[in-house]
Amino acid sequence: MFKLGEVMDKNKALGVNPVVLAFVGDAVYSLFVREKFTFLSDAKAGELNKLATKEVNAGAQSEFVKELMPLFSEEELGVFKRARNAKKGTKAKHATVADYNAATGFEAVLGYLYLIGEIDRINFLLNKGNINED
Repeated sequence: MFKLGEVMDKNKALGVNPVVLAFVGDAVYSLFVREKFTFLSDAKAGELNKLATKEVNAGAQSEFVKELMPLFSEEELGVFKRARNAKKGTKAKHATVADYNAATGFEAVLGYLYLIGEIDRINFLLNKGNINED
């Protein structure tokens, strides 16, 4: 049996194909953005989807990760670089190759952190370190 939120051993997660980490991270980031807009906006679903689509695309992720990289640990930077440089089975549709590669690296970091149960770290990064401890 599998349970949502199951935590993977760090060493095992580091051994997961970086493109698979990005596959997980894509879902993590999409959920984060959708939840953020749901909490912060009273817009209807169609408008929320338009807002989310602007953030959850390779170009926007590539720009966002530039802001995050100074916050990455050595381990996170290693995951980012492995995924950015990995051979991918798909090509960028609406982004440059460089943006697509950076976005893959960004998503891989999120996927890695999610799999090892580092939700607080994901929140820290996605809020660019601006987390208020209440």
